[in-house]
Amino acid sequence: MVSRGLGAAGDSFGGYRARLAETLRVAGIRDLAVLRAVAETPRHLFVPEAVRHRAYEDVALPIGAGQTISRPFTQARYLEALRLTGREKVLEVGTGSGYQTALLAALAGQVFSVERVRALAESAQHALKAAAVPNVSILVGDGTLGWSAYAPYQAIVVAAGGPEVPPPLVEQLAPGGRMLIPLERGGAQTLTLVERTAGELRHTPLGDARFVPLVGEHGFDA
Repeated sequence: MVSRGLGAAGDSFGGYRARLAETLRVAGIRDLAVLRAVAETPRHLFVPEAVRHRAYEDVALPIGAGQTISRPFTQARYLEALRLTGREKVLEVGTGSGYQTALLAALAGQVFSVERVRALAESAQHALKAAAVPNVSILVGDGTLGWSAYAPYQAIVVAAGGPEVPPPLVEQLAPGGRMLIPLERGGAQTLTLVERTAGELRHTPLGDARFVPLVGEHGFDA
């Protein structure tokens, strides 16, 4: 876990961040580290100017290229389910806006994030720099292939719904590791926790989900 200041974000949005964290606590998020990360991470830096006035509402917002930044409750639920200790090496599939990347960076040791849309990757890198997030590396590429150069990962987060768990991600998940992925069946998505234990994979459904499609060699066609 890396402690950081807010860099160019300043502190003028601090009250909004605190209220968002309280909203999530009331909604059922209990992990104090996750709530603290939300209270310290400047979400307004990760959304387009046109919707910046809604940055601290618990809603999903468009970020361009047909993608969205998920509602904060959804992202907090993701992070809570991972049970990060602050030491993990994490793979994120789908950098998107970079906001979830920043939250992961506050909760883990190192984050490696893969984004297939170059414009989004570049925008996320700019926002992460503005937010003074140091422990993140971003690759432009097919996220369903993972990022084998830095494997294995103690945690993997897939921020898009796929038809199956991509085999390369299974290969890159460390023993004892945890992966969160929305799996799609019959047009409906289920957020699924995949755990590698004793040489096998255990799948635990965590509830309904609604994410953009996972596009790539081991996902849906573009």
